[in-house]
Amino acid sequence: MQKEKPLISIAIFRKMAVRKFKPVTPGQRRKVISTFEEITRSTPEKSLIKPLKKTGGRNSAGRMTMRYMGGGHKKRYRVIDFHREKDGIPAVVKSIEYDPNRSGRIAMVVYEDGEKRYIVAPHGLKLGQKIMSGKDASPDVGNAMILDDMPLGTIAHNIELRPGQGAALARSAGSYAQLTSRDGKYAIIKLPSGESRMILTTCKATVGTVSNPDHDLEKSGKAGRSRWLGRRPRVRGVAMNPVDHPMGGGEGRASGGHPRSRTGLLAKGYKTRSKKKDSNKYIVEKRKTRK
Repeated sequence: MQKEKPLISIAIFRKMAVRKFKPVTPGQRRKVISTFEEITRSTPEKSLIKPLKKTGGRNSAGRMTMRYMGGGHKKRYRVIDFHREKDGIPAVVKSIEYDPNRSGRIAMVVYEDGEKRYIVAPHGLKLGQKIMSGKDASPDVGNAMILDDMPLGTIAHNIELRPGQGAALARSAGSYAQLTSRDGKYAIIKLPSGESRMILTTCKATVGTVSNPDHDLEKSGKAGRSRWLGRRPRVRGVAMNPVDHPMGGGEGRASGGHPRSRTGLLAKGYKTRSKKKDSNKYIVEKRKTRK
């Protein structure tokens, strides 16, 4: 006898869909996940994957140096082209795929010379669409170009910090930055954090926003989904003993005083950025802080 699938209601947010399950089980009561409707291929390209070894938070001596890590499903690393250095050669989008190592989707593109590569898929990228990088590229979704050739006001992602370094900024699901102005050899970029920063105009960026913008609407629904991702239970500092955490101990449910890390570093608004940091001179406007 075939099992019946649980009833699913589709909710549309931001022109994309996430699905919320009916509360058939406790784990599905608050579960909200993507519909994966944009995925066109379920298995990765063999020539573009590498083995990915888990550390479990241990160093080379076997000592735990990072807490709350361990377990999780086995993964294989998808080699992503963050450099987009094949300038002037058109490529065709062959598939949109799920990547367990990042929040956005990835796209497999095939260049005219037959080479296959993975890129971070921009939102709105379609199968069969042609993309290009370099001087001849137009400011269309998926094309990569240097900031000097990009029109002012363009929304972009996968932005380099140094020419040839590879994409470093705005790489997660739904992220984007905006090219606001240019001043000599520098371009002024407004980043997702609200910070405005100067970046050399010879740095590359990709036009568009990163795919899967509804990632922040997802809810795991149960603790087991976190374990599948390799995240172990996180213990609150106030629940520990004084020997284990600065906020531990006390009679009854003590609040723990000022919030701080296990090493005593203050949290919740305490600024930790060095005033002597070399990159401070490139920041035009600091990021907005939560009040």
